[in-house]
Amino acid sequence: MRSLRLDPDLDEKVRRAAAARGESVSDFLRRAAAQRAEETLARNPSERFADVAGVVHGGGGRARRSGAAFAETLADDRKRQ
Repeated sequence: MRSLRLDPDLDEKVRRAAAARGESVSDFLRRAAAQRAEETLARNPSERFADVAGVVHGGGGRARRSGAAFAETLADDRKRQ
């Protein structure tokens, strides 16, 4: 058994949404919580990003020189000081 406190705006939205579905507020909240829990627990981390992982291809090349570029930036900063 859980107790839940909602701010007045959310409470009003929940009441209106439950009424629109013809459900009690308790049933509406139970279904919403169950759906959110299922969605959260059903996905493993790799599935959470499956729709975006590997989608963008930047052409590559920049990361190979990132260490050297950083060292050059530090050297330039030291020269300016």
